[in-house]
Amino acid sequence: MTPSMDLVWPDARLLPHYEHALRQGWCPDNLRPQAASEELARIARDPRRFVAEQVDREAKGPPITLPDGSRVDRLPGFCLWIWDGEFCGSIGFRWKPGTTELPPHCPGHVGYSVVPWKRRRGYATRALRLLLPLARAEGLAHIELTTDADNVASRRVIEANGGILVERFPRAHAQVDGESLRFRILLDGTQRGVDSPPWGS
Repeated sequence: MTPSMDLVWPDARLLPHYEHALRQGWCPDNLRPQAASEELARIARDPRRFVAEQVDREAKGPPITLPDGSRVDRLPGFCLWIWDGEFCGSIGFRWKPGTTELPPHCPGHVGYSVVPWKRRRGYATRALRLLLPLARAEGLAHIELTTDADNVASRRVIEANGGILVERFPRAHAQVDGESLRFRILLDGTQRGVDSPPWGS
């Protein structure tokens, strides 16, 4: 782990680094590879607006395109950039005010993606750890994250941050059979998994 790795708020001065990563094949949306070209188009149209929309606590931004092509209203949220002197990826957080519940189309509170040339350095693990106090500050009791059962690297990131498995369900985003996992991270420091006994037992 490089100690200098940190999360930074999106900034117009750093936007060329973000754009470079997109042009090198990185995509912030693991389920929609075409999102990279869509973001490049948005940056070309209005770079200042693109940066401003990375932090959208009032959900004023454009609708979200789902993997099936449908569009839904945006949730409040923000995106932070992973930075070690260079752009390393991004981590996004979204929530529904007043509840820890999420709409059916939203698989979890957090999504992250590290550029290929910065992987295997522990950056995703540290990025998630740095995000947790920000999630707590929004009043959430816990956050949930999902990943495919065969995505060992992502499972390790979540488990290293206290994630406990709470649900297994059929993979819904791919044309192949498989299983997805839902993890929960309690923001008060306690954890209870799907196989754990009820409180007080």
